[in-house]
Amino acid sequence: MSDHEGECEPGFENGPWLWTAYRAYNELLRDKLKKKFEAQEGPWMDHVAEVLAQIVNARWEGGRQQEKASEELFERLEKLLSE
Repeated sequence: MSDHEGECEPGFENGPWLWTAYRAYNELLRDKLKKKFEAQEGPWMDHVAEVLAQIVNARWEGGRQQEKASEELFERLEKLLSE
C-alpha cells in the first residue's frame, strides 16, 4: 500500500479498467464538444484563420507596399473579432 492512501491512484485501488474507461469518457466528451464548437463557430473561425494567414503572408513578403495591405487586414481581423 502507498503512503497516499486517500488519493486516487489510477491502476491501483480502482483497477486499470476503471481508469481506461474514465479517459475514454473524457475523450468522447472532448470530441463532442469540438463538434459542437465546429458547428456553431466553424464558419467564423474559418474567416479569422483566412485573415490571419493573409497577415502572415503580408508580413513575410514585407516591404512598404505591404504596409497598407497589412493595415487593412488588421482592420478586417478587428471587425471579425468584435462580432
